[in-house]
Amino acid sequence: MNYIKEDAFKGKYKGKVTALFTLKNKNGLVVQITNFGAKIVSIFVPDRHGNFSDIVLGYDTIDGYIKGNPYFGAICGRYANRIANGKFIIDDKTYQLPVNNGPNSLHGGPEGFNNQIFDSKEINKYKDSEAIEMSYLSKDGEMGYPGTLSLKVTYTLTDNNELKLDYEARTDKTTHVNIASHSFFNLAGEGNGDILNHELTLNADFFTPVSEVLIPSGEMRSVSGTPMDFTSPKLLGKSINERYDQLDYGKGYDHNWVINKKKAGELTLAASCFESKSGRVMDIYTTQPGVQLYTGNWLDGSGIGKEGHTYEMRSALCLETQNFPDSPNKPSFPSTLLKRGEVYKQTCVHKFYVK
Repeated sequence: MNYIKEDAFKGKYKGKVTALFTLKNKNGLVVQITNFGAKIVSIFVPDRHGNFSDIVLGYDTIDGYIKGNPYFGAICGRYANRIANGKFIIDDKTYQLPVNNGPNSLHGGPEGFNNQIFDSKEINKYKDSEAIEMSYLSKDGEMGYPGTLSLKVTYTLTDNNELKLDYEARTDKTTHVNIASHSFFNLAGEGNGDILNHELTLNADFFTPVSEVLIPSGEMRSVSGTPMDFTSPKLLGKSINERYDQLDYGKGYDHNWVINKKKAGELTLAASCFESKSGRVMDIYTTQPGVQLYTGNWLDGSGIGKEGHTYEMRSALCLETQNFPDSPNKPSFPSTLLKRGEVYKQTCVHKFYVK
């Protein structure tokens, strides 16, 4: 396997040293993570014949990440996804965030967590896993958010072929927090065509419809009878080009689904994705209430990715486990407020296997 070279990630950004870390398990799975944006750089998993491929889009060097797509593999925050007009109110005070996505603030703004250098610490290797801890201190007022927030993200690769992400955050002042991982997946292998033949199942009977600028209305709409229905396995290409206002707004899927949960905060299967040629399957579990499906609608082939690959429209899908977009302005949505003395804790698990 041609792992990404750790030397290619040695550099400096914003006066801090950049690096690449490699996790391996006993079955040969490899996950590589950089401290720049705590980004997942590569995930090597086998197909049904035992051949390994890297299944996430990205770059071979730290320079590629600094100059390229800002969200490939990134930890997004302080608020992942969109906040309408970059505004919210806490205790009768209005906070204005920078807008970087039409009229909205997206993924924490132009200097969100994806564009920061995290502190890194390799955790003692357990008997059946390897782990690394990434931490970042977001100061009061950074990107307009109140409160100094300390964030810790722990990546654990287990011998059960699971990549586990544990998020933990604390604040000294009431603020909004919504952390998500933003890997762009292609289970056939990055740079290997589009994802329209990927078969997807979402454990969600409802989704949150959006406006033309992709802000939820506050409604939770049934997927039944719409192209948004993935309650049983369906090829992504089957309905993606149907005439439906929601698909028109996003140039395809770029929406939040409401995960079916018996109890808020429980670790629940959110999504299962299968690529038939390779036989690869990825199941995603989360404690969060939502999952954003994005089908790479704005990828356009610009920029050079790994091994000289260009990433065209719909050459990847994202399954971002999260709270709902614009929750700070939607009282009917689950709250994203974090107060002093409280601890933000969420978990996301990617399980890989073949069939």
